[in-house]
Amino acid sequence: MTRLLRLCAVLLISLGAASAVDWKALQPQGYVSDFSGVVDTASKIELGTYCATVERATGAQIALVTIPTLEGEPIEDVANTIFRAWGIGQKGSNEGIMLLLVTGDRRSRLEVGYGLEPYIPDGMAGSILREMRPALRQNQYGEALKAAAQMIGSRIAQAKGVSLDAPLRRRIHPRTRDSIPWPVLLGGLFVLLWLLRAGGAGYGGGGGFLPGLILGGMMGRSSWGGRGSGGFGGYDSGDSFGGFGGGDSGGGGASSDW
Repeated sequence: MTRLLRLCAVLLISLGAASAVDWKALQPQGYVSDFSGVVDTASKIELGTYCATVERATGAQIALVTIPTLEGEPIEDVANTIFRAWGIGQKGSNEGIMLLLVTGDRRSRLEVGYGLEPYIPDGMAGSILREMRPALRQNQYGEALKAAAQMIGSRIAQAKGVSLDAPLRRRIHPRTRDSIPWPVLLGGLFVLLWLLRAGGAGYGGGGGFLPGLILGGMMGRSSWGGRGSGGFGGYDSGDSFGGFGGGDSGGGGASSDW
C-alpha cells in the first residue's frame, strides 16, 4: 500500500510538471507581444513606433506583454522568467523594462531592469500601474498600454536629458486630479475677492494689482497646460523591431491588479 501511494504521488507531480507552462518558450512578437489577443491593431502600431522612438533616443528597451493566465504561478516569477529569457535591454547596461498584463487573472506587473532602477524605483512603478486602471476596467487594453508606455518613456527621457518627438495619442485622459488647473482657479478666486473688497471699501490704486494678478494667473495656466503636452508628431511606419539585447533584471518593480 505504501509503495502504491508513493507511486501515485510521483505520477501526480509528473502530471503537474507536464501541464506547467514553459514561459521561456514564448518568443517576442516585437515591442508588443499580445499573446491574449486583446490589443487593437492601431494601438500596436502606435506603441511599436513609440517604443522604437524611446530606444533610439535613450537606449532603453520597453516590452509590452499580455498573457491570458498565470496558471497559478506568482506574477513576479513569471515576469522575471520572461524578462530574462528574452534579455530585454542591452547587455551590460541592462536598461530594459517589461510591462506584463495577465488579462484572465486581472493582474499586472512592471519588471524593471537593473539599469533603469534608479530612474523608475518601485514606488514610481506602482504609480504607472495605477495609471492604467481606468482603461483596464473598461477593457481598453491598448489605451492602458499607452498610458503606461508614455509614463515610462517620459520618465526615462527626462532622466537622460533627451526629448521624445512622438507622444502617444490618448483617448482616455489622465485622472481628474491631474487635470485640474489649480493656478487658474486660485487666480480667479483672488481676483473675485479683490474686486469685492475694492468695491466695498472704495479702494483706489488697484489698477496695477489687478493686471498683475491676471497676468500671474495666465502664466500659471500656461505652465500647467504645458505639462506633459506637445504636438502629435507623425508616426513612422518604417520603424522595425530588431530584437532585445540580452539585458537582465533582479526582480525590481511593482505588481498590482484591477
